Amino acid sequence: MSIRFDGKVAIVTGAGNGLGKSHALALAARGAKLVINDLGGSRDGTGASSAAAQAVVAEIEAMGGEAISHGANVAVFSEVEDMVQQTIDKWGRVDILINNAGILRDKTFSKMSLDDFKLVMDVHLMGSVNCSKAVWDIMKEQEYGRIVMTTSSSGLYGNFGQSNYGAAKMAVVGLMNTLGIEGAKNNIRVNSLAPTAATRMTEDLMPAEVLAMLVPEAVTAGALVLCHDDAPSRNILCAGAGGYATSAIFETEGVYLSPDQQTPEAVFANWDKISDSSEQSKMETGFNQSEKFLLKAQKYLQGQ
Repeated sequence: MSIRFDGKVAIVTGAGNGLGKSHALALAARGAKLVINDLGGSRDGTGASSAAAQAVVAEIEAMGGEAISHGANVAVFSEVEDMVQQTIDKWGRVDILINNAGILRDKTFSKMSLDDFKLVMDVHLMGSVNCSKAVWDIMKEQEYGRIVMTTSSSGLYGNFGQSNYGAAKMAVVGLMNTLGIEGAKNNIRVNSLAPTAATRMTEDLMPAEVLAMLVPEAVTAGALVLCHDDAPSRNILCAGAGGYATSAIFETEGVYLSPDQQTPEAVFANWDKISDSSEQSKMETGFNQSEKFLLKAQKYLQGQ
């Protein structure tokens, strides 16, 4: 099976460097037309420059591909709208969106300013919201769309000094879950990528010998699967250093407590049973949890 994107138009945010650049070059090499979005700021989000994005466009054109650059700040919806409109004016459609743009402002929660917390949320979460919203109706109308959120192990599992980043990265998973449901009838598939790679984000967090194994191209191999016609939907793909896995949220089967036992004391006393993971299951929608608990209550009322 050959993975190709001929005739597809893709927007990749934060594509001037690192993972975004790797994703964009790989999509272009496999036939896609690219919008290289990059504000051109530093790792903490300060400054702006179009040089990096234009350099990626030049690389794509040198390989015979088509690409344009746009310096939209993904946290500003009007700038994102302009980027999408320019894409439509140029090529008439948007098939793929990879929400990759991000910044870091790491500090422990006690030392972090609320401004730093909010800025990271704005770029990662609202940036993903803004870009997804700007292409959503286009994808619905054309009955096709592939959206990739970029999450992180810091959001899925936590990481010291990254409360802002972790909160934003878990939030995009919630966004994915609902957009995947809402977009299904229009063939819009939404997934999340949890990468580990050597980029500007990680260059001073790991030793050189480890970074050498964390090539962005290994992550991009997974990203392109999530962009493909046959991509799954509402999946979290973890990728790094040649390793690939999926992550999912599971819920224990839990217990039912009769009305006279629905107290904090009884919940505490039954904690081992409540948290027993032997019969855990994956919830497809939020309603599945309500359904499970209501069925337990119904069985109690029927004396089962």
